[in-house]
Amino acid sequence: MEKIHHLIDGKSVEATSGRTSPVFNPATGEQTGELGLASVDDVNSAVAIAKKAQAEWRNMSVAKRIAPMFEFRALLAANADEVAKRLTAEHGKVLSDAAGEVARGLENIEYACGITEHLKGEYTENASTGVDVYSVRQPLGVVAGITPFNFPAMVPLWTIPNAIATGNSYILKPSERDPSAPMFIAELFHEAGFPDGLLNVVNGDKVAVDALLEHPDVKAISFVGSTPIAKYIYATGAANGKRVQALGGAKNHMIVLPDADIGLAADAAVSAAYGSAGERCMAISVLVVVGDIADPLVAAIAERTKKLIIGDGTDSTSEMGPIITGEARDRIASYIGAGADAGAKIVIDGRTDTFDNNGSFIGCSLIDNVTTDMSVYTDEIFGPVLCVVRVDSYEEGVQLIADCPYGNGAAIFTRDGGAARDFQDRCDAGMVGINVPIPVPVGYHSFGGWGDSLFGDTAMYGPEGIKFFTRPKVLTSRWPDPATSSVDLGFPTNA
Repeated sequence: MEKIHHLIDGKSVEATSGRTSPVFNPATGEQTGELGLASVDDVNSAVAIAKKAQAEWRNMSVAKRIAPMFEFRALLAANADEVAKRLTAEHGKVLSDAAGEVARGLENIEYACGITEHLKGEYTENASTGVDVYSVRQPLGVVAGITPFNFPAMVPLWTIPNAIATGNSYILKPSERDPSAPMFIAELFHEAGFPDGLLNVVNGDKVAVDALLEHPDVKAISFVGSTPIAKYIYATGAANGKRVQALGGAKNHMIVLPDADIGLAADAAVSAAYGSAGERCMAISVLVVVGDIADPLVAAIAERTKKLIIGDGTDSTSEMGPIITGEARDRIASYIGAGADAGAKIVIDGRTDTFDNNGSFIGCSLIDNVTTDMSVYTDEIFGPVLCVVRVDSYEEGVQLIADCPYGNGAAIFTRDGGAARDFQDRCDAGMVGINVPIPVPVGYHSFGGWGDSLFGDTAMYGPEGIKFFTRPKVLTSRWPDPATSSVDLGFPTNA
């Protein structure tokens, strides 16, 4: 069984807490690793190392900071298959899905490789007579990321490249469920030629999280996870004077208008609801069907769902893998039962699927006639469950999204350009898709929702990521002739 340690100052370091957490293969139920959990002293050691490394790193030229970033990108691309295998072994997602996750992460490294362009400031010559004003963006210092189990490779790569390229050092606290992929990525980072101590990985639980949130030398925290924890991270980090961006949960809606192509909408709904076993914060979990298209659309989705192949992610025929843990699977099953008890129609019941192993598998579920007071509608289930809400009008659908406390993503399927344009303008969500079910932005835009899906003012990666990991400084300079100097107590004017 593999023993998984921290990575501090470029070296493997055992946890000092004496506490461990098991790592399982969710497709088999087999324990494959034992993760050492950090003590407060472990975190303090990582922060001290990171602070020392950052003091030297921030003074390196931008050209020298970017050279290893290109190498990091090349190494990750060359080792993409190995990262994908580690993702599948500990998360359970199928290999093709894991490969897509790595590809998305590469986009963020590529964006950071252009930091010479992104860090250019602004300059105004002669803003006042003989006075020039210019702005620069400077790094924060030591920053940290607390990342989730569902995208253990991609989400760290949302923040690490931009944070490092802008001159910070970084401490990663990955999920205890699937730490091997982010650990391997950190090893590639060091292999690329970055200085030791610039990126440190501290494995742990709430002890490590609280230590990062409270440490005075950690200047910023990035978090992705559930809304209750995101609120805690944001409140605690802000109370300790930190800059915080905390992405929470979601309940993403996909509105289908009567003019939509049924086959196209059905394909999109199945893909967006059940991909990665629904363990995506951008998964479509609510299908809002307008008018008479409901019956044929639900039938088309059911037909496609029944054909899905669920199994071990390493099997090339599998289209969906297991849930991350048995506890999560049982929680999903309880929501399906609650929906049935509340009067919803269970068109496909994933609880009835059987599997020939000890993995944490559950089938896909399709639930029709859902109302907004049911728990299957109000709560983030985070599993392969698609709820169908029937409405009479487009306006009702738009209002459903507005009334939802979450605001991560939303989509509309229609052939009506006017309706699509109205939707993109009025939709209360941070990321909107037009005939695109999962509108995750590319690496040179930024990712972030509204409402209870994001706490903090800055979205992740892209331009907003650069902004989050730097702070602006405005400089005003003047080189006057001493002979012209005099005392003047008046308010400065631009003349």
